[in-house]
Amino acid sequence: METSGNKKQIQLFYCVQTEELARKIAQHSDSITLQSIQWRTFDDGFPNLFINKAQDIRGKHVAFLASFSSPDVIFEQISVIYALPKLFVASFTLVLPFFPTGSFERMEEEGDVATAFTMARILSNIPKSRGGPTSLVTYDIHALQERFYFGDDVLPCFETGIPLLLNRIRQLPDADNITIAFPDDGAWKRFHKQLLHFPMVVCAKVREGDKRIVRIKEGNPEGRHVVIVDDLVQSGGTLIECQKVLAAHGAKKVSAYVTHAVFPKQSWSRFEATNSDGSGSPFAYFWVTDSCPVTIKAIEKKAPFEVISLAGSIADALQI
Repeated sequence: METSGNKKQIQLFYCVQTEELARKIAQHSDSITLQSIQWRTFDDGFPNLFINKAQDIRGKHVAFLASFSSPDVIFEQISVIYALPKLFVASFTLVLPFFPTGSFERMEEEGDVATAFTMARILSNIPKSRGGPTSLVTYDIHALQERFYFGDDVLPCFETGIPLLLNRIRQLPDADNITIAFPDDGAWKRFHKQLLHFPMVVCAKVREGDKRIVRIKEGNPEGRHVVIVDDLVQSGGTLIECQKVLAAHGAKKVSAYVTHAVFPKQSWSRFEATNSDGSGSPFAYFWVTDSCPVTIKAIEKKAPFEVISLAGSIADALQI
C-alpha cells in the first residue's frame, strides 16, 4: 500500500457492481477512504437512493466508481453522479472503466442513432463541483474520435490497460518469444505505438463470396507465442478466427488480451478450457481486466481466463 504523504485524500463511493474493485483500489493507497450509498428501490421499481454521511464529505475530494453494465442500472447511478458534486465537495471524479456504448459511434445510414454520443452528452452535463468540472477516468475507449464527443464541462482522462499487459508478459517463461497480433487495422492504430518493441502481426477481414474471413495482412507468427490485443470482446468470433489463422501459419501458442470482457449472453464459454486440468482451449492465456465486474465474477476462476486488476492504475489516476 502507498502511504498518503502529500497525496489527495479521496472519498470513494461505488455502486453494487463495483464494490469488490473499490475495495481493491482502497487497498492500494491509504489516501483513499471508502464511502457508501444505500441502493434501494420503491415498490414501483424506481430508485430510492441515499448517500451516507453526506455532510461529512463537504470540502473533500470525492470520486464515484461506476459500472454501466446494463441499461437498467444506468439511471440510478447517473442520479448519484449528478448529486455528489452538489454536496459542496472540493472536486468530483467519475471513474467509468468501461464506456459501454463505445462501439456504437457511427451512423452508417440515416436513422442510425450513435448512442456513444448520447452517453458522452449525459456525462458532459454532470454539475460542476466547487473545484470546477468533473474529471472522467475511462479505459481504452473503443474509438479514438470519441474523446471529441465530450463537452467542455467534463475533463476526460483516457487511460489504458496496456501497461498491465506488458507487466504480465514480462513474467512469462517465454517472454523473449512474444509477437503481438492485432485482429484489424483499428486495433493496430490504437495500440501499436505502446507495443513497438515486439514483432507484430496484423490481421484483416476480407470478403470471399458471402463470407468474411480473417487473413494475415502482414507479419509472420511462425514459432512464436502470439498475443492478440484488442480493446474489447463481445461474441469473440473475430478472436477465434484470428487464433485459427495464426495457428495455421505456425504460431507456437496463441493468447489474447482485451481490456473489456463484455461477453454478452455468456459468450465467454466459447473460450473455456474443456479439460479439468485447464487444458483444451485454443488459447494459452486469455487476459482481461476487471472493468466489467459482472462478467468477471463468471469467468475469474475459469481457464484460460486470467484477470489483471485495474485497481492500482485507478488509484494512481485518482491522484492526477
